[in-house]
This record gives sequence, structure tokens and C-alpha cells, in this order.
Amino acid sequence: MLDAVGALESIGVGSRRDVRAALRALFVHRYDDLAVFEAAFDLFWRPSGGEPGGVPLWSLGERPTVVARPVRGTPVSLEHEQRSTGSDQAPAALPDMGVSAYSAHDVLRTKDFSEFSPDEIARAHRLMSGAAWRLGARRTRRWEPARRGAPDLRRVLRRNLKHAGELLDVPARRRRTKPRPIVVLCDVSGSMEGYSRMLLHFVFGIAHARRSVEAFLFATRLTRVTRYVSARGVDDAVARMGRAVVDWGGGTRIGESLRTFNTKWTRRVMRHGPVVLIISDGWDRGDPALVAREMARVRRSCHRLIWLNPLLGSSTYEPLTRGMRTALRVIDDFMPVHNIVSLDRLADHLRALPDRRGGGRSEPWTSKVRTRSTLRPHASGSS
Repeated sequence: MLDAVGALESIGVGSRRDVRAALRALFVHRYDDLAVFEAAFDLFWRPSGGEPGGVPLWSLGERPTVVARPVRGTPVSLEHEQRSTGSDQAPAALPDMGVSAYSAHDVLRTKDFSEFSPDEIARAHRLMSGAAWRLGARRTRRWEPARRGAPDLRRVLRRNLKHAGELLDVPARRRRTKPRPIVVLCDVSGSMEGYSRMLLHFVFGIAHARRSVEAFLFATRLTRVTRYVSARGVDDAVARMGRAVVDWGGGTRIGESLRTFNTKWTRRVMRHGPVVLIISDGWDRGDPALVAREMARVRRSCHRLIWLNPLLGSSTYEPLTRGMRTALRVIDDFMPVHNIVSLDRLADHLRALPDRRGGGRSEPWTSKVRTRSTLRPHASGSS
């Protein structure tokens, strides 16, 4: 604020354009903040005879926050707060200054996890608790009766004995299906500190939405936390996971952690072709060759290997770290996980996964072509 006062003393307040440019340079550090600044500036720099309370900037937790209309995309519609006022009439129209309204719900959904306050984390968890984490079912080796399908020879013979060998009744069967399991490996090293707590809420939510979920945390070593995410309350679960992980906030050894996973846990948690989610920014202090080798082992054991990177939400992100560049050669999907909208897109992506292993992959990731998920081509095989 002192910098703003100094800037105004230097340039004066006679030119609205100069004041706007100076304050914008001092206060706006992210693209998402530009719209809020423009709206606030227009409200402050209004004619002296204007209504003092014409369009207040309400707090995010109570009423809609007025922001400038986005430069890209369709303008956001104004959400009326009729319930809070008890009136059936629409609120007064906004002054003609090119603004629409984001509700607190919309602002929270698009806000970066690293900028969440404790209250926003709790509100976000309530939003995430209603997410539908559905995956395609996997076919088991067992059979079950069906109206259509391959003939069930045992039942055919049993039912037609009374018909003197004539096949008058031909029952069918099909493979029994079960939900495909999920394995989550989440990075809780120092470089992920701004995202760790919110991502643990995500792990807790997906574990409670589905029965077959295995959860692991890693920094310099791997820790299985599946039993902790079964706690009733998310705060209790996060606290118990924090006590269980002795290297929380330390360095990152992705290769060593994956080697522990492959050596100790693969036979136990990878038997039924799970979808594996690795959540990490890719910073690694270990050997890139070890990362490549252990990632390839994970890839051979799972139905789908998805890497979720919170830094991918930035438009300027480049996968320059050794760990991330190594992983991109092996993984199937590379997706952001930096806000609630990105989690919604992940849920949609999981629901749309093909039944066959190796299907539905798109082109490799590049900095010029950014898609919802980016994949490396593989030869198809069995799941």
C-alpha cells in the first residue's frame, strides 16, 4: 500500500488512465486478479455525484463479488441473491460499466489451491464431497447368468435333460464385472507444500466415494495411508496422515519411492488392473534413469497411468524438471490439478476411459498444444 501511495504522489491523480495503470502494475500479479481489480477500480473512480453504494463488492463468503467481464469466453451471468433478501423481485441493474458477477461458488471453483485460506479449504471440501468418482468396470474371470451372451453349457445340459436332449432352453452367461480400483500416489515434499493439504482432501474424498482405493504419500520415502483415509472426518484423516509421514515437507525421491512401491506393494494393490494417479510437480533429486525404469514397471502393471501436476494449471508452465520430462515418456495422461474445476475435468476423464488398455490416447504433450489430457501412444493389450 505504501508503494501505491508513493506512486500516486509521483504521477498525481489528475489522469484516470495513469492512476489505473500504476495501481494495476502494483496490485495485479495474476491474470485471474485482473478482472477483480478492474471492477474495484471502476467502483472507486466513480463520479462524485454517483450513488455511494451502487454496486458494493461484497465478501466472497456472503454475496456475489462483482468482477469485470472476462476477456475470453462467454460473459458470466449475474446470479441474484433473492434468498438472502427475501424478495421475489430482481435486484437493481448494474451501472453500465461492463461488469458481470461471479458468485462465491464460481470464484472458489476457479481459485488456485495454493491460495486457499483454512475457511476456503473447508468450503471446497464440501463442494468436492458431492463429486461422482466413477470408473468403467473391469471384467473378472467369474461368470454370471445373462439374458444375452455366450451359451452357458452347464445350464444348457441341466435344463434340457427333461426334453430328451432337444435344446429348447439355451440360457446365456457373461463375465461378471466389478468397479475398477484406483491407486493414488501423492507427493508431499517441500515443493508441494502449497497444495498438499488440499490434495489430501481430494484423496480423502475419492477414497470415501469408492471402496477400492489405495492411497500412498511420498517425499523421500513411500508411506501407505489407506487405513488413515477411512477416518470419518477429513481433518482427523489429514492429521493422522501427517503424523504417519515422517518425511513430510522434505526432499523428493520419486524414483526411490516408486521402487519401494513396485517391490513391496505391486502384487497386493495392482492385481486387478487399477487406474494409477500420481500427483506431483515433478521435482526430483534422484536418478532420472531410476524414475524412468520404475515408472515403466508401474505402467506395465496398471490399466491407466495418469500424472496430475498442480503447476500445469499455469499458462506459462513448461515441464523442465528432470523427473517430469522423464515421466512424460511413460505416462498415459498429463493433467492439471490446481483447482476444483480441474478435479471436475478429471472426474469426467475417468468416466470416459475406454475399457481396453491402450485405447483413447492422444498426442504427446507439448508447450504449444495444450489439451485436457495428453497421452503417449502405446500398443493395445489386455487389461
